[in-house]
Amino acid sequence: MIININNEHFTLHQSGAIFWESKKMLLISDVHLGKVAHFRKHGIGIPKDAIFENFTRLSAVLEMFDAETIVFLGDLFHSTINNEWNLFSEWTKQHAKRIILVEGNHDIISKQYYTDLNIEIYKELIFDDFLLTHHPTEREGYFNFCGHIHPGIKLRGMGRQFLNLSCFFRKPNQLIFPAFGEFTGNSYVIPTENDKVYAITKDEVIEIALN
Repeated sequence: MIININNEHFTLHQSGAIFWESKKMLLISDVHLGKVAHFRKHGIGIPKDAIFENFTRLSAVLEMFDAETIVFLGDLFHSTINNEWNLFSEWTKQHAKRIILVEGNHDIISKQYYTDLNIEIYKELIFDDFLLTHHPTEREGYFNFCGHIHPGIKLRGMGRQFLNLSCFFRKPNQLIFPAFGEFTGNSYVIPTENDKVYAITKDEVIEIALN
């Protein structure tokens, strides 16, 4: 799905990523690398192969778009360092892109790890009239791209059936990204009349009629 914000075109992808056409920039939030290994270490029964899923999805979305820069909007790595970092290190070497991290609350490992991979780290970024942060932030004169919330939407079906989907949640001056990573969970939003919800299905992104 392609949307227009402040005369700029953005492609919303069903992975949870957004491609900023004029900047050739891929925006991704809340990958939470290392979370699967963290869970397995603490005895939670997640298949070992699940560790590779995030990297498969990252590679697939990169192949989809002609991106020159990747911006991670926080919570790139879930917690303390574990063996998933080695996989990420190898992944960055295979994809020669400029990589930027906007720090999130889970990004607690030493910055030196990122520096060694030539990853740039910022508290926030401003491009033209767009403000890129991890936590939702309102600032006059800017449209905010952010993550952190892991938005989802509950859709009522026939009878008592419900469908729970991750979504891009757009407010008048803000767009909150869904979590890109596996096993992250959702926080279900309640839209108002001025909001827009772009729900993610297996094959596409669809705008939900709120009326």
